[in-house]
Amino acid sequence: MMKWLTMDMWSPYVTGSLIGVLSWITFLISNKALGVSTAYVRTCGLIEKKLDNNVEKKNEYYRKYSPSIDWEWMLVAGLILGAFLSSKLSGVFALDWVPGRWEASFGNTPLLRWAAAFIGAIIMQVGARWAGGCTSGHGISGTLQLAVSSWIAVICFFITGVLTAHIIYALF
Repeated sequence: MMKWLTMDMWSPYVTGSLIGVLSWITFLISNKALGVSTAYVRTCGLIEKKLDNNVEKKNEYYRKYSPSIDWEWMLVAGLILGAFLSSKLSGVFALDWVPGRWEASFGNTPLLRWAAAFIGAIIMQVGARWAGGCTSGHGISGTLQLAVSSWIAVICFFITGVLTAHIIYALF
C-alpha cells in the first residue's frame, strides 16, 4: 500500500478506473454527478455574503445555488489536500511558480504567469456557466453517462486547448 502512495505517477488506466468507480459511488450515495465549477461560484458568493448579507435576495443565481459549503466545495478542498499529500509522499513536491515551457517563451516572471492563469480561469468559468457544466462535469460525469452534449464538449475542449497552445506558443 505504501508503495502506491509514494509512486511519482499512477497508471492513467488505474486512475481513470478509480475516477469511474468514484463517480458510481457518488451517484449511488447522492444521486449527483461529479463536478467542481459550482464550488468556485459558491466561494465567490461566500465572500460576497461577508460584504453584503442580502446577496442571496439580490442575486437570482445565489437563490438557486446558495453560497455555502457543500459537498462540491469539500471535493475541491479534498482535491487540493490530496494533491499536496500525494506530492509530499512521492517526494516530488516543489513550488514551481513558472513552468519550464512557459519560462522559455515568456520569461521567469511569476506575475505574468499568474495573470495569464487568472484570466484563463475566468474564461473557463464563464464557459462552464454557459455550457451548464465544467470540464470535469462534462469530461467525467457527462461522458460516463454517454451524454452526446458532453462528448461534443470534450472534443471541443481538446481541439480548443491544442489550438490555443499552438497559437500562444507560436506567437511568442
